[in-house]
Amino acid sequence: MALQSNLIQQAEFTPKIKKYIFWIAAFYLLISLIGIPFLLIWFLGYGQYIARRYYENLKCKLTNKHLEFKKGIFFKVEKTIPLENIQDLTFIDNPFLKYFDLRILKIETAGQSNPEGSDMKLIGIVDSANFKEKVLSQMELQKSIDQSQNTKAQASNEKIYNTLLEIRDALNEIKDKGLK
Repeated sequence: MALQSNLIQQAEFTPKIKKYIFWIAAFYLLISLIGIPFLLIWFLGYGQYIARRYYENLKCKLTNKHLEFKKGIFFKVEKTIPLENIQDLTFIDNPFLKYFDLRILKIETAGQSNPEGSDMKLIGIVDSANFKEKVLSQMELQKSIDQSQNTKAQASNEKIYNTLLEIRDALNEIKDKGLK
């Protein structure tokens, strides 16, 4: 009995991410010696093109069962995290992010195989505190639904067990009558 996933909220990303991506990449080009010659190309328009494409490809949605995230320019990444696997939601702020008025919502999951310590980092969600609250409330709702289904399954299993015991007792009575 699989339930369909219904959209709860589509995350909206702020256009300020474009400037953040542009400048963070420029910074990394500057500190890497091999990247310094590429800075001119980056500042002449290629950086703005890359930042715009990155922003256009950002998608995140919360459904009743999982969190879906898509990003990428040349290499696309699509992640789906079941809500029951989410262990922690954390906001990250630093001076560089504050300058661009951005926040990072870091999502950590159970059994993560990622050495960075998080499975997903969402940068620049508009009203990120509200989105985080929606994820948390949907996680709680999903847990209560799962517990309710487990209780029903246990009650059903108990009925089956009792019926099997009655059948066993009846068969034992038939067997005992046949031996006499």
